[in-house]
Amino acid sequence: MCGRYTLAVSPSRLAARFSVTPPLDLQARYNIAPTQSVIAVRETTEGRRLAALRWGLIPSWAKDASIGSRMINARSETVLEKPAFRAAFRQRRCLIPASGFYEWQTLPTGKQPFYFTLRDDDLMAFAGLWEQWRSPDGTVVESCTILTTAANEIVAPIHERMPVIIPPDLDALWLDPAADIGQLYDLCRTPPPVALHCYPVSPAVNQVRNDSEALIQPYSSVASG
Repeated sequence: MCGRYTLAVSPSRLAARFSVTPPLDLQARYNIAPTQSVIAVRETTEGRRLAALRWGLIPSWAKDASIGSRMINARSETVLEKPAFRAAFRQRRCLIPASGFYEWQTLPTGKQPFYFTLRDDDLMAFAGLWEQWRSPDGTVVESCTILTTAANEIVAPIHERMPVIIPPDLDALWLDPAADIGQLYDLCRTPPPVALHCYPVSPAVNQVRNDSEALIQPYSSVASG
Protein backbone atom coordinates (compact mmCIF):
# COMPACT_ATOMS: atom_id res chain seq x y z
CA MET A 1 0.00 0.00 0.00
CA CYS A 2 0.94 3.66 0.00
CA GLY A 3 -0.04 5.21 3.31
CA ARG A 4 2.29 8.20 3.76
CA TYR A 5 4.22 10.40 1.36
CA THR A 6 5.91 13.78 1.02
CA LEU A 7 5.68 16.83 -1.20
CA ALA A 8 8.42 19.35 -0.55
CA VAL A 9 9.07 21.37 -3.68
CA SER A 10 9.12 24.95 -4.94
CA PRO A 11 6.11 26.27 -6.87
CA SER A 12 8.27 26.74 -9.98
CA ARG A 13 9.46 23.13 -9.93
CA LEU A 14 5.91 21.85 -9.53
CA ALA A 15 4.82 24.05 -12.44
CA ALA A 16 7.63 22.80 -14.67
CA ARG A 17 6.99 19.12 -13.95
CA PHE A 18 3.21 19.15 -14.42
CA SER A 19 2.56 22.17 -16.68
CA VAL A 20 0.23 23.80 -14.15
CA THR A 21 -0.08 27.10 -12.33
CA PRO A 22 0.94 26.28 -8.75
CA PRO A 23 -0.17 28.01 -5.55
CA LEU A 24 2.34 30.62 -4.49
CA ASP A 25 1.96 29.62 -0.84
CA LEU A 26 2.87 25.98 -1.44
CA GLN A 27 4.01 24.52 1.88
CA ALA A 28 6.53 21.69 2.25
CA ARG A 29 4.86 18.58 3.71
CA TYR A 30 6.87 15.63 5.01
CA ASN A 31 4.15 13.39 6.44
CA ILE A 32 1.04 13.46 4.24
CA ALA A 33 -1.50 11.05 5.67
CA PRO A 34 -4.92 9.61 4.75
CA THR A 35 -8.00 11.86 5.13
CA GLN A 36 -5.82 14.96 4.75
CA SER A 37 -6.15 17.40 1.85
CA VAL A 38 -3.67 16.65 -0.95
CA ILE A 39 -2.70 18.27 -4.24
CA ALA A 40 -3.73 16.56 -7.47
CA VAL A 41 -3.38 17.39 -11.16
CA ARG A 42 -6.51 17.05 -13.30
CA GLU A 43 -7.33 17.68 -16.95
CA THR A 44 -10.23 20.09 -17.42
CA THR A 45 -11.87 21.83 -20.36
CA GLU A 46 -9.62 24.80 -19.53
CA GLY A 47 -6.47 22.68 -19.43
CA ARG A 48 -4.54 21.16 -16.56
CA ARG A 49 -5.44 22.41 -13.14
CA LEU A 50 -4.41 21.67 -9.57
CA ALA A 51 -7.10 20.58 -7.13
CA ALA A 52 -7.20 20.03 -3.38
CA LEU A 53 -8.70 16.58 -2.76
CA ARG A 54 -9.33 14.59 0.38
CA TRP A 55 -7.11 11.49 0.42
CA GLY A 56 -9.41 8.48 0.72
CA LEU A 57 -11.92 8.07 -2.10
CA ILE A 58 -15.59 8.44 -1.15
CA PRO A 59 -17.79 6.77 -3.80
CA SER A 60 -20.67 8.86 -5.08
CA TRP A 61 -23.11 6.29 -3.69
CA ALA A 62 -21.63 6.21 -0.17
CA LYS A 63 -23.96 6.95 2.75
CA ASP A 64 -21.27 8.77 4.72
CA ALA A 65 -17.67 9.92 4.34
CA SER A 66 -16.15 7.40 6.74
CA ILE A 67 -15.74 4.83 3.96
CA GLY A 68 -13.00 7.02 2.49
CA SER A 69 -10.52 6.09 5.21
CA ARG A 70 -10.59 2.52 3.86
CA MET A 71 -10.08 3.58 0.26
CA ILE A 72 -6.78 5.41 0.29
CA ASN A 73 -5.42 2.88 -2.24
CA ALA A 74 -6.88 0.97 -5.18
CA ARG A 75 -5.22 -2.24 -6.37
CA SER A 76 -4.48 -1.73 -10.07
CA GLU A 77 -5.06 -5.40 -10.87
CA THR A 78 -8.72 -5.24 -9.83
CA VAL A 79 -9.58 -1.57 -10.29
CA LEU A 80 -12.01 -2.27 -13.14
CA GLU A 81 -13.86 -4.83 -11.04
CA LYS A 82 -14.52 -2.75 -7.93
CA PRO A 83 -17.73 -0.68 -7.83
CA ALA A 84 -15.97 2.04 -5.82
CA PHE A 85 -13.26 2.60 -8.45
CA ARG A 86 -14.28 1.40 -11.91
CA ALA A 87 -16.24 4.50 -12.97
CA ALA A 88 -13.51 6.82 -11.68
CA PHE A 89 -10.87 4.79 -13.56
CA ARG A 90 -12.77 5.34 -16.78
CA GLN A 91 -13.70 8.97 -16.27
CA ARG A 92 -11.84 10.65 -13.40
CA ARG A 93 -8.10 10.04 -13.37
CA CYS A 94 -5.56 12.37 -11.81
CA LEU A 95 -1.87 12.64 -11.01
CA ILE A 96 -0.77 13.08 -7.42
CA PRO A 97 2.61 14.87 -7.12
CA ALA A 98 5.06 13.53 -4.55
CA SER A 99 8.69 13.99 -3.60
CA GLY A 100 8.85 10.50 -2.08
CA PHE A 101 6.90 7.91 -0.12
CA TYR A 102 7.28 5.77 2.98
CA GLU A 103 6.92 2.02 3.44
CA TRP A 104 7.44 -0.09 6.55
CA GLN A 105 9.50 -3.26 6.87
CA THR A 106 8.42 -5.76 9.51
CA LEU A 107 11.38 -6.75 11.70
CA PRO A 108 11.62 -8.82 14.89
CA THR A 109 12.01 -5.54 16.80
CA GLY A 110 8.99 -3.91 15.15
CA LYS A 111 8.26 -1.98 11.97
CA GLN A 112 11.04 0.13 10.47
CA PRO A 113 10.02 2.94 8.09
CA PHE A 114 11.94 3.48 4.84
CA TYR A 115 11.83 6.50 2.55
CA PHE A 116 11.76 6.06 -1.23
CA THR A 117 12.67 8.70 -3.80
CA LEU A 118 13.63 8.76 -7.45
CA ARG A 119 17.37 8.43 -8.00
CA ASP A 120 17.46 11.70 -9.92
CA ASP A 121 15.44 13.40 -7.15
CA ASP A 122 12.77 14.37 -9.65
CA LEU A 123 9.14 14.67 -8.64
CA MET A 124 6.99 11.56 -8.75
CA ALA A 125 3.50 11.38 -10.21
CA PHE A 126 1.31 8.77 -8.54
CA ALA A 127 -1.54 7.41 -10.64
CA GLY A 128 -4.71 8.56 -8.92
CA LEU A 129 -8.48 8.47 -9.26
CA TRP A 130 -10.88 11.09 -7.97
CA GLU A 131 -14.55 11.18 -7.13
CA GLN A 132 -17.22 13.68 -6.10
CA TRP A 133 -19.59 12.94 -3.21
CA ARG A 134 -22.45 14.98 -1.83
CA SER A 135 -23.16 14.71 1.89
CA PRO A 136 -26.71 14.60 3.28
CA ASP A 137 -26.45 18.32 4.11
CA GLY A 138 -25.49 19.15 0.51
CA THR A 139 -21.75 19.65 1.03
CA VAL A 140 -19.70 18.49 -1.95
CA VAL A 141 -16.50 16.60 -1.13
CA GLU A 142 -13.91 15.73 -3.79
CA SER A 143 -11.65 12.86 -2.81
CA CYS A 144 -8.97 10.63 -4.32
CA THR A 145 -7.18 7.32 -4.10
CA ILE A 146 -3.69 6.19 -5.15
CA LEU A 147 -3.33 3.16 -7.40
CA THR A 148 -0.88 0.48 -6.27
CA THR A 149 0.90 -2.38 -8.00
CA ALA A 150 3.27 -5.23 -7.16
CA ALA A 151 6.54 -3.92 -5.71
CA ASN A 152 9.58 -3.69 -7.96
CA GLU A 153 12.98 -5.05 -7.00
CA ILE A 154 13.82 -1.98 -4.91
CA VAL A 155 10.61 -1.89 -2.86
CA ALA A 156 9.98 -5.66 -2.60
CA PRO A 157 12.47 -6.31 0.26
CA ILE A 158 10.54 -3.74 2.32
CA HIS A 159 6.92 -4.17 1.20
CA GLU A 160 5.00 -6.20 -1.38
CA ARG A 161 3.10 -3.20 -2.84
CA MET A 162 4.05 0.24 -4.14
CA PRO A 163 2.28 3.18 -5.78
CA VAL A 164 1.92 3.22 -9.56
CA ILE A 165 4.35 5.94 -10.70
CA ILE A 166 3.59 7.58 -14.05
CA PRO A 167 6.70 8.81 -15.93
CA PRO A 168 6.57 12.36 -17.36
CA ASP A 169 6.18 11.19 -20.97
CA LEU A 170 2.95 9.37 -20.02
CA ASP A 171 1.32 12.18 -17.99
CA ALA A 172 -0.79 13.25 -20.95
CA LEU A 173 -1.95 9.71 -21.64
CA TRP A 174 -3.03 9.14 -18.05
CA LEU A 175 -4.98 12.40 -17.91
CA ASP A 176 -6.51 12.14 -21.40
CA PRO A 177 -10.29 11.63 -20.98
CA ALA A 178 -10.37 9.88 -24.38
CA ALA A 179 -7.48 7.48 -23.66
CA ASP A 180 -7.91 3.79 -24.38
CA ILE A 181 -8.97 2.08 -21.15
CA GLY A 182 -7.16 -1.14 -22.00
CA GLN A 183 -3.92 0.74 -22.54
CA LEU A 184 -4.33 2.54 -19.22
CA TYR A 185 -5.12 -0.71 -17.43
CA ASP A 186 -1.98 -2.34 -18.80
CA LEU A 187 0.04 0.69 -17.72
CA CYS A 188 -1.12 0.22 -14.14
CA ARG A 189 -0.75 -3.55 -13.97
CA THR A 190 2.77 -3.47 -15.43
CA PRO A 191 4.05 0.08 -14.95
CA PRO A 192 7.31 1.22 -16.56
CA PRO A 193 10.36 0.59 -14.37
CA VAL A 194 11.35 3.49 -12.16
CA ALA A 195 14.79 4.12 -10.70
CA LEU A 196 14.21 4.33 -6.95
CA HIS A 197 16.49 4.38 -3.97
CA CYS A 198 15.60 4.09 -0.30
CA TYR A 199 17.00 4.33 3.21
CA PRO A 200 15.68 3.88 6.76
CA VAL A 201 14.22 6.90 8.53
CA SER A 202 13.10 7.71 12.05
CA PRO A 203 10.02 6.03 13.54
CA ALA A 204 8.89 9.58 14.27
CA VAL A 205 7.07 9.43 10.93
CA ASN A 206 4.60 7.04 12.57
CA GLN A 207 3.01 10.00 14.35
CA VAL A 208 0.94 12.10 11.94
CA ARG A 209 1.50 15.23 14.00
CA ASN A 210 5.21 15.08 13.16
CA ASP A 211 5.86 16.99 9.95
CA SER A 212 9.37 18.30 9.40
CA GLU A 213 12.38 17.73 7.17
CA ALA A 214 13.94 15.66 9.95
CA LEU A 215 11.59 12.82 9.00
CA ILE A 216 13.38 12.19 5.69
CA GLN A 217 16.90 12.21 7.12
CA PRO A 218 18.68 8.82 7.23
CA TYR A 219 17.86 7.13 10.51
CA SER A 220 21.47 6.90 11.67
CA SER A 221 21.75 10.70 11.36
CA VAL A 222 18.49 11.20 13.23
CA ALA A 223 19.54 8.82 15.97
CA SER A 224 22.94 10.41 16.42
CA GLY A 225 21.56 13.93 16.30
